[in-house]
Amino acid sequence: MSRYSGPMTRRTTGFVGFYRRYTKTWVHALATAALTAFGTLTFVDTRFAALAIVAYVLPPVVLYSTRAELVYGEQAADEEQAESSDSDSRSTDDGKAHWTAATVPTTRPLRDAAVTDGAAYAVGDGGVVLVDDGSGWSAALADGLGASGNDLSGASATTAAVWVAGDGGALGRIDAGTGRHVDHSAPADDTTNIVAIATADVDGGEAVLVADGGGRVRRGVHRDGDLAWDAPVTPASGSSVAGLTLGEDGVGYVCDTAGALVKTTDCGRTFTEVGFDGVEGTLTDVAATATPTVSSDDGVAARYDTGTWTPERLGDAALTGLAASGDRWLACAADGAVFEWTDGSAWERTTTPAGGPLYGTGLGADRAVAVGDGGTVVERRW
Repeated sequence: MSRYSGPMTRRTTGFVGFYRRYTKTWVHALATAALTAFGTLTFVDTRFAALAIVAYVLPPVVLYSTRAELVYGEQAADEEQAESSDSDSRSTDDGKAHWTAATVPTTRPLRDAAVTDGAAYAVGDGGVVLVDDGSGWSAALADGLGASGNDLSGASATTAAVWVAGDGGALGRIDAGTGRHVDHSAPADDTTNIVAIATADVDGGEAVLVADGGGRVRRGVHRDGDLAWDAPVTPASGSSVAGLTLGEDGVGYVCDTAGALVKTTDCGRTFTEVGFDGVEGTLTDVAATATPTVSSDDGVAARYDTGTWTPERLGDAALTGLAASGDRWLACAADGAVFEWTDGSAWERTTTPAGGPLYGTGLGADRAVAVGDGGTVVERRW
């Protein structure tokens, strides 16, 4: 499931990258000389100290704020390229692919992500849907389903499509092959906000589970372009659903903010309560392969195995999203951290370039994606 002596272009986004290049220019050299000169005159008049500070600080501020271009010569450019090459080599020296920040066409908060064979999707506020099919991230939908602008908070993939859902009953299916989207909003004429979505391949079609803030879960089946809905049920405590997951074997789980966890073995037709303990915080998500794992807002993930729940504190920040695929697990957190579990070893915190909170994550056979505030998308491949 689950929210960088002629012109120089500012090639690296952000002030840090800009300033690093600025220090290699003649402008910086001149500002440094002015700082020294005015500084030596402070014995004559202490007001020269203010001039010294202004002479040093003002040039980079003006250049950055006006998006001016800088010149720092071939040698500095070569050094920057070398640094970039060194960074690339560091990403593979330890045998692991590191997380990188993707360039995306939005600054809106992104709430969830899903990965299919050959593509990744992200959804967020204002109804934005982003897709990367191998040629970079672009907007599949800029203003939401039906141009409604309803916020989207959930994404889930099947073999043939990605389903997206959110406020006002927003629900849509994007064909993974053609990119064509169909608006299925207001399931059974219900415009209640959808807070979680899970899908799975089933019987020549797709099973779709949507959940709302009132704890209700509604099951639909999509076949040959038609989407039929069952009546909603309240399988857990009636509190807002925090997480929803569904596997191709028909087994799925629902957790809510009151700490209830229920299981389905028939694609959401029926549910049974699961005995659960080990987490004191509020549950935030659930994911499953052969067994389930839940996350909480106190940084704890609890994994179920051989009849026992094993809680583990991954960090101090709230865990905001979980994803699982094969023998890989992924958790993202409100402090921008990502935690990975591979081959049943242990949870490992990994460094990402996210500069703010992450809200959701997606995991596939060859790619992991985490999304968050300000249009943040961080990803890695293997």
